[in-house]
Amino acid sequence: EGHELLQRLKQAVVDKNPEVRLPMFTSCSPGWINFMEYFYPQLLPNLSSCKSPQQMFGALAKTYYAQKAGIDPKNMVVVSIMPCTAKKYECDRPEMADSGFKDVDYVLTTRELGRMITEAGIDFLNLPDSEQDSPMGMSTGAADIFANTGGVMEAALRTVYEVVTGREMPMKKLHVKPVMGLEGLKEAKIKITDCLPAFKFLEGVTAKVAVAHGLSNARKVCDLVAAGKADYHFIEI
Repeated sequence: EGHELLQRLKQAVVDKNPEVRLPMFTSCSPGWINFMEYFYPQLLPNLSSCKSPQQMFGALAKTYYAQKAGIDPKNMVVVSIMPCTAKKYECDRPEMADSGFKDVDYVLTTRELGRMITEAGIDFLNLPDSEQDSPMGMSTGAADIFANTGGVMEAALRTVYEVVTGREMPMKKLHVKPVMGLEGLKEAKIKITDCLPAFKFLEGVTAKVAVAHGLSNARKVCDLVAAGKADYHFIEI
């Protein structure tokens, strides 16, 4: 999403493309996507084109990893363990099969998995220790914070800042504060300076982002965007 945000900023600032849509919304949550499709279809172009982490993993497993491991994707079954029941609906969306196979075949909730473990009589405290496998590499710090409120925003900003400046983002310069009069909505901003030559168009730009927790707050921020009153570049729901 960080790279897509950069592309949109270039189209808006340099190319002066009137059709580019800002702010860009995150697209990680299928519950949020359903909400947007039903209540704010006019804002769908503002959604990031990125699949959710669940669907990205499934797509990579059945393309990149299948090729790397020499496995026929038709013989692969991808099962996702997720805390959200909306993920079950997401994996069945018709557009989630670009490779010719479903990205994710089945989704279990964490409660369902816990119940299955209990019914099977598995005692994790007495299982022997073993190393985790890493078929596609280890996790990153940005990935670790992804599921936390504000984690997507921080991960995307880190990416943008590092790509544009060649340096890690100084977290002490990221000013996060509540939005006056809107409980459950926070905003942050960071000034981008000393850009690499290819990104001089962002020199001195103050990137503004917002984080809305829950769909009730999502409705508030969507109303602001629809009314042209939200001067953000990126919004996490």
